[in-house]
Amino acid sequence: MKTALLLLFLTFGISSFAFAESDSLKKLPKTITFKIKLKSAEKIKVTASRLKYNKHFAYSFTLDDGYRSAYLNAFPLLNGGKISNSDKNEWKIDQGGDGTTSKGLFYSDGFGNKIPFKLALAVNGGSIRDLPANRGHISWPEIKEIYNAGWDILNHGFHHATKHGTNYLTEVTENTKSIQQHLGFTMAHFVVPGGESDEKYYLEYEKEALNNGYFSTASYFGAGPVFKVNSKLDLDKMISARTFVQSSTDTTNFKTMERYLKTVDSIVKKSDPVWFNEFTHGTGNGNLWNLSMRFPDFKYYMTTLANKYGAKGNDSIWMAPWQEVYEYIWLRDRIKVDYKQKNKEIEVTIELPEIPETFRHRDISLAIDTSSKFEIESSKDLKIKDDGKTTHKQILIQLK
Repeated sequence: MKTALLLLFLTFGISSFAFAESDSLKKLPKTITFKIKLKSAEKIKVTASRLKYNKHFAYSFTLDDGYRSAYLNAFPLLNGGKISNSDKNEWKIDQGGDGTTSKGLFYSDGFGNKIPFKLALAVNGGSIRDLPANRGHISWPEIKEIYNAGWDILNHGFHHATKHGTNYLTEVTENTKSIQQHLGFTMAHFVVPGGESDEKYYLEYEKEALNNGYFSTASYFGAGPVFKVNSKLDLDKMISARTFVQSSTDTTNFKTMERYLKTVDSIVKKSDPVWFNEFTHGTGNGNLWNLSMRFPDFKYYMTTLANKYGAKGNDSIWMAPWQEVYEYIWLRDRIKVDYKQKNKEIEVTIELPEIPETFRHRDISLAIDTSSKFEIESSKDLKIKDDGKTTHKQILIQLK
């Protein structure tokens, strides 16, 4: 008998309270229970899924520095919408795109719903402004729109300072306050700013970020950028190595992008599920500071990923920002799942850990091996969607 994989997806609603660094955790863990009623009395197994939606690999992509091309091009390409025409910014660099309208790039959640690819922005609050019209950086309304669409915002230092005389603590904390003031949330992950710098300055940023409420940093050296996720992952004060995807001087074809895509393909072909992280800067027609992806390259790269691994391909990708994947794995490794089966009925009990207040994402997937169709019985407080009568592979539980 073939075994189908039953995926239970849980979204945790956590009440908010005033955040304080010395008291950033919820005091009381919560427990939820529900029943699975099978059509046959076969034995089943309940485990935490290694990745959300039980995907084979998670791919996180971050745009550094909050350049406006993120809003003009990258966001509409992935989320769907009108991509900017050519747009010369205040630095006389074209941050526009090809002027086309994108239908979006998607993977599926396993319920037949398409989810748009999402990236992260690593931003400097001191550079975010609304004027001039041809500004090089994103504005507050634009960053809010991106955030509300599910993209994550990461701390990149308030001024992007890297030289002698930098107050690293102030760079971290002032950027935290800036985002809190303008957007109303507390960032939880830090990306060390690069560029002209003093020797080993990044160590100071890592120290100040991790000592002031941030759960992880992306830096010059560290773990990854490929993480095996088939077992518990050490996320405590994580420092991850940052690698970049960038355009070359060759503008006649996509050979450079193909090399990057071959790297992704070699990672995906591994039997174990993985989490892979990459970065770039601008995504406009001009190769901003020669540290970016020209829009044709960016479009080719992301479209190829979507066509091969997204909803139009084998649908094995979970295209989600660094913060979302980190927080999923953190929760996955800390929930306690218990289940008791009596003939065709399984009672599932899930004890939730104390969850940091600054966590934005509180989703957990549980995998259950079964070939039986099923129904769910739960309290009215649980909002549950399932496909137990059809493909009988997963259940969505959204807590209020």
